[in-house]
Amino acid sequence: MDTEALKKSLLTKFVEVTQDRLQAIQLGVLELEKPDGARAVENVARELHTMKGESRMLGLPAIGQVAHASEDLLKAWTEKKVDARTATDLLLHACDAISDLLDDTVGAKEGTPASTEIVQKLTTTAGTPVPPLKPPPSAPRQAKPRASAPAAPSAPVAMPPPSAPVAPPAPRPSTPTPPPTPDGHHFEETVEKKAAVDRSIRVNVEVLDAVGLLAGDLLVESARSELRGHELQSLFERFARLGENLLKATEHGDLPVDQRRRIALLESDLSLLRDDAFRFVRHHSDGLNTLNSSLTQLADHVADARLVPLSTVFEAFPRAVRELANSQGKQIELLVENTSAGVDRSMVADVRDALIHLIRNAVDHGIEPPDLRETLGKPELGRVSLKARADGDMLAVEVEDDGRGIDPTKLKEAAVRKGVISAVQAAGLNDREALELIFKAGFSTKEQISEVSGRGVGMDVVKRKVEALGGSVSINTRTGRSTSVSLRLPQSLALMRVLLVRLGDDVYGMPAADVEAVARFSPEDRLEVFGTLAVMHRGKPIAFTALGPLLGLNGGPRFDRPPCVVVRFGEERAALVVDGFVDEREVAVKPIGGDFLKGAPFVAGSAALEDGRIAVLLHVPDIMAEIRKLARPVETQAVKRLKVLLVDDSPIARATESALVRALGHEVEEAQDGEDAWERMQRGGTFDLILTDVQMPRLDGFALTRRLKNHADFGRLPVVILSSLASPEDKRRGLDAGADAYLVKGELGVESLALTIDRLT
Repeated sequence: MDTEALKKSLLTKFVEVTQDRLQAIQLGVLELEKPDGARAVENVARELHTMKGESRMLGLPAIGQVAHASEDLLKAWTEKKVDARTATDLLLHACDAISDLLDDTVGAKEGTPASTEIVQKLTTTAGTPVPPLKPPPSAPRQAKPRASAPAAPSAPVAMPPPSAPVAPPAPRPSTPTPPPTPDGHHFEETVEKKAAVDRSIRVNVEVLDAVGLLAGDLLVESARSELRGHELQSLFERFARLGENLLKATEHGDLPVDQRRRIALLESDLSLLRDDAFRFVRHHSDGLNTLNSSLTQLADHVADARLVPLSTVFEAFPRAVRELANSQGKQIELLVENTSAGVDRSMVADVRDALIHLIRNAVDHGIEPPDLRETLGKPELGRVSLKARADGDMLAVEVEDDGRGIDPTKLKEAAVRKGVISAVQAAGLNDREALELIFKAGFSTKEQISEVSGRGVGMDVVKRKVEALGGSVSINTRTGRSTSVSLRLPQSLALMRVLLVRLGDDVYGMPAADVEAVARFSPEDRLEVFGTLAVMHRGKPIAFTALGPLLGLNGGPRFDRPPCVVVRFGEERAALVVDGFVDEREVAVKPIGGDFLKGAPFVAGSAALEDGRIAVLLHVPDIMAEIRKLARPVETQAVKRLKVLLVDDSPIARATESALVRALGHEVEEAQDGEDAWERMQRGGTFDLILTDVQMPRLDGFALTRRLKNHADFGRLPVVILSSLASPEDKRRGLDAGADAYLVKGELGVESLALTIDRLT
């Protein structure tokens, strides 16, 4: 490899490493304003000095000039010639200038107006001469004594672990490398030395995605091979039994000696064949186990390789918080914990966007101005903490501030004032539900729109991005004291451990991290809480509902003790009734394609199974949100159990609609069509509400409604039409017939049904 090609490749490496180094420098510079800021000086000085040497060695003197001037300013700060705030501001601007030079090859060699200006400011403030842009020819020899000073190894602040796809910088020698000699031999030796110890490479994340999906497919194929192995063993066992039965049949016959001899040889051959067959099955099974173990390790390694440390996301926040706080006249300290936790590389951008909104809200909405904090008895310095931890296969990230908290009453007032909800709806919200208002698009508690907030496009973006990744968002607050927003995300989008359950003949999966337990609950374990069916789990009542009807499918508890999956979302729990359990395993998650399930509620993805079926992976936060809708209406009204007559000629529609009405705590009686319903009424049936379809044999919904409304005994009975007919003309016909409400099946939700029933009864 010639020197020019080698230098070009090293320039690419230098840009990558310097970008990481700039993050480490900025984090250290932000420490200068703290009482113990002197600790950070050594690390910052070391990084600047190394950057200066590398840039000059690669022919980028403008970067070296800025780094040199920054070193001089840092030295002036240690000698107390410059105050910490001024030094911090200038050094941060110097980092910006270097970052710009990394994108401008010509500017990095010859300098730019911006780099010249920052160098002038740095040297003027430090009281030192401007360092030359291009050192004189003798400069390398003059610099030699200084280069002999030992330098400590670089601080690994922002470097990813060895398994991450982002390669760390090559280890640097304990002393700065002298510039190359004119013949370039030292340059090539340095490059070869670095190449020998660099054990990491950068891999395109799309390549890892493809490898991850392939590993998942191989795991499925391995499971299929195991299934075929069991089938082969069964065939061999049947063959062995057939041979034994054949030999037994010949034992009772009076056969000549030569035939008996042949039968004995046949018996011997069958025994050997049987032994060989079972030996083959055993070896095949051992090989499959080894293969499956290796494929599992491959999948785990691919998942690990996709992870990058959260430091790549967190490092930019301390400076951003400082600048935003300064612009608002606030004093805020950002505390960052556990930056080593890993996150899937493809999720980094979305996680960063979500955290930007959360931290900006904490600074703008949460932390009070210093004078107000002093009045409230709080320290003038506000605190925002950013924490991360691994929770099984999930990643938990929390943003907490010690600010004013969130007042649910004020949230409801702001929502009514902005038209997000009505006053009646606001009155029915409890505190937890009121906090959920901040996630509605277009909602903000601020009356004035500023550059920072007020447009109502912050928290809804957080919720949308996090849930799109298969995660969840929860919020806790103490009015006047603190607010905490917690994000729960999968660490990997390619592979996920799931619990597979059965609903009828279909298989569904739920992330194992969202499953708290599997259980069976007896009838005596069940109870009603404000009209909602619940069971006791670990000493607390939790919602008890059938997963099938919740998804719009048939099903429900078929046994006295049906199998249940207890899922969790934040502090909430629910027991979901299923038809059976299949397995718990790691699967390759694939996005939903086509129009059949794309955009469907509750669906997060799919996974292939060894028997050829496709498992639909469910999104637990959506399921819990639907369960909350089921429970909410009966929490906010006086409990009244209604008797409802449901009229529909479709068995599937009746099963689904009955499940919704029963989930609201009401009793349901079903009629197959309008004539059947009318006969029940004539026989003395007493009901509080009629829900009827339109298109039915014998007597349709419009005719039934007219009969009821024209009858002296039934005229005041509320009638709600549930129909797939959604045109204005159909709705007008229904209301003309006397219906009290008209709901379209395709738009039917638990909340709209509950509000309609509440209004009419």
